[in-house]
Amino acid sequence: MLDLHDITAGYDRRTPVVRGAAVTVAPGEAVGLLGPSGCGKSTLARVAALLHRPDAGTVTLDGEPVRRWRHRAPRAQRTAIGVVFQQPRLSADPRLPLTDLIAEPLRANGLRQQVPERVTELASTVGLTPDLLRRRPHEVSDGQLQRACLARALVLRPRWLICDEMTAMLDASTTAALVAAVEEYRATSGAGLLAVGHDQVLLNRWCDRTLHWDDITGRTARAA
Repeated sequence: MLDLHDITAGYDRRTPVVRGAAVTVAPGEAVGLLGPSGCGKSTLARVAALLHRPDAGTVTLDGEPVRRWRHRAPRAQRTAIGVVFQQPRLSADPRLPLTDLIAEPLRANGLRQQVPERVTELASTVGLTPDLLRRRPHEVSDGQLQRACLARALVLRPRWLICDEMTAMLDASTTAALVAAVEEYRATSGAGLLAVGHDQVLLNRWCDRTLHWDDITGRTARAA
């Protein structure tokens, strides 16, 4: 279970952007979080991904409370979560070819021996050809780079996926391909999914249930 309870978070304690938010995702479940731009969805997604410490509230992951965040979180909790952000160019090292971008988490966790097999497997899953894997981010399209970012999120076989407006910048065909790749992974792994976005049609089709921002927070926040 991924459980966020009574979360208040932001970047200035005097003006939190998320107040009293609560979201629960069961293993194998796909939950959509729908809200307008600027409401605080991305901040809550970062809390769920253990990338941002909340000012108040609790996060429980697989029955264990989360007490540390970012690189200080225990490896077992850190590696249980894969995250894909809205803007791939802000989350990718521009110096790395796509093959190394995908392999980053493996190398960081001492799993270099798995790199050739996992990169090849995931490149096929997300629709990246071998020639694209040799290119750097500035040499590929946004859609191709986001495919690599999704592969990176899956490379450690996470039990939970956080997709923060993963398809917002993509065309319809790339959106369909990435959603299909996520669903294939969930079907084979039993991973839970929190999909954040503002496209209600997509979230309703993709997810088992969709939560509206105003229904999960104590009050609507003013900024993301």
